[in-house]
Amino acid sequence: MTDLLIAPARESGCEDIEALAGVVKAAAEQQRSPVDDILDSGTIDQELYLAALAKKTGMEWVSAIPEFEQVEPLRAACGPKVALAYRLLPMELVGESENQSLVLLTYDPLNLVARQAATQQIIHPIIWKMASRRRIHEALRKLYGVGADTFEQILEGRDLDYDNLENADEANVIDADEDEEASVVKFVNQIIREALQQRATDIHVEPLHDNLRIRYRIDGLLIDVTVPDNIKALQSSVIARLKIMAHLDIAERRLPQDGRINLQFEGGGIDVRVATVPTVEGESVSLRLLNQEKFTIEKLQLEPFVRDKIEQLLKLSNGICLITGPTGSGKSTSLYSFLSEVNAPDTRIVTIEDPVENKLPGVMQIAVKSEIGLTFASGLRSILRADPNIVMIGEIRDLETAEIAIRASLTGHLVFSTLHTNDAMGGISRLTDMGVEPFLLSASVRAFLAQRLVRRLCPHCKKPHELTSHQREELEIPDHITGQCYDAVGCDRCRNTGFSGRVAIYEVVLLTEEMQDLIVKGEDGRKLLEQAYKDGYVPMREYGWHKCLAGQTTLEEVISVTSAELC
Repeated sequence: MTDLLIAPARESGCEDIEALAGVVKAAAEQQRSPVDDILDSGTIDQELYLAALAKKTGMEWVSAIPEFEQVEPLRAACGPKVALAYRLLPMELVGESENQSLVLLTYDPLNLVARQAATQQIIHPIIWKMASRRRIHEALRKLYGVGADTFEQILEGRDLDYDNLENADEANVIDADEDEEASVVKFVNQIIREALQQRATDIHVEPLHDNLRIRYRIDGLLIDVTVPDNIKALQSSVIARLKIMAHLDIAERRLPQDGRINLQFEGGGIDVRVATVPTVEGESVSLRLLNQEKFTIEKLQLEPFVRDKIEQLLKLSNGICLITGPTGSGKSTSLYSFLSEVNAPDTRIVTIEDPVENKLPGVMQIAVKSEIGLTFASGLRSILRADPNIVMIGEIRDLETAEIAIRASLTGHLVFSTLHTNDAMGGISRLTDMGVEPFLLSASVRAFLAQRLVRRLCPHCKKPHELTSHQREELEIPDHITGQCYDAVGCDRCRNTGFSGRVAIYEVVLLTEEMQDLIVKGEDGRKLLEQAYKDGYVPMREYGWHKCLAGQTTLEEVISVTSAELC
């Protein structure tokens, strides 16, 4: 058996055969199939190895799995228990209707336990073929839905009660042993685990008239999740489990509620913000997944001409720096990164947020609780008596908060906050519309920074193309921005979207002395913009061109998120 497993590794270009032989030996000692361990070893190209193994075992290799035209016959031929337990994918039924054979895909031809289970539970003759593990896993999700094996066991007659839901899985560890008792607890864990594995930032559980829809937000886009049929039967139990995990009142279904869940996933911590909203079809639950990551300014991948300006702002001893943009544009991440940059033993940083999204070591963070009178304004007054050097306000929403922030900056504090506007220049009119006097604005605010998020190109499949002179002229791309453009293609590693992750694009408006004079005089936006250009202002779209020609995103992405700036 060792030779059968090692020979394909040599053919696929493995350079550390000895290490691979050790993996095979360890698996044999534990009496289990070594193929998964070989694929996880990181010493081989998985696709090349499995294709070579298929050739060695005489099995047909399926390089691409077609879309399923009819899923019900396949689900009936191979139930979710055996398919998901042993990662076996029913691909098609072939032959006459009365004597059909089932084409079953596997990536582990040496797993005799899986073969025996399939033979015992599938009534059709089986035609075995091989495909890559990644493709089989993706196709299984599409065919059966997330948590289909657990769902089927639940519907076999297990009685559900809220006491069991509440007492089980108290630690909220979602990467628990797959052999745990089938329950709604496990089903919910599988939904969250799948979202984390796909790098989702949000999970939405939405009750419809005849279904329970689950959607993930991945790279800014909402993706429908395939779920088992008849999941509507578990709607109340799934929502109750999520509310219990977030320490919410499961009996209260008429009012919105907010809570948090602390999860352990693959050895790391995940914070989850939970919000419930009552709808006519039942409660809708939204989960925001927040990795407990270390924030650094390097992770923002700022272009040099913007990073230089921000580093100058971070060295200030007083003044207000405002980050603007719509909800979900990454403002909080930028703020946390800036605070991490200035966080030092001789600096006291205090924040007031609604809610506290991420915890920063060494920073005093306060959560707004309006129901007991702790608002941004009232909390900020107390903060100023607590001897801070730097203050961060989650958002300036009204004149009272703005005036206290201005007072803080004029008395020697550096203040960071956010503002909801379309662009950086819009921050000036937004504050004046609130009622802030122009002379106070010019005396306190040091800069407005606006940002958006664009999808990052998948590094494994992006395709280069030359930028024509016509495109440069049409899009007004300056000649000093050089590089090669790339198109999104799509591959297995990026779910065939062509994108993996997101990157921020920025624009910064500094309030220089000349700009301050224009604001005090009440000059219109056109003259303010002219002065901003004289001071080195670079529009967000132009910043985006730098990212395009650095191979990080596409022209279309930049155009889509900056189109509002041109209106």
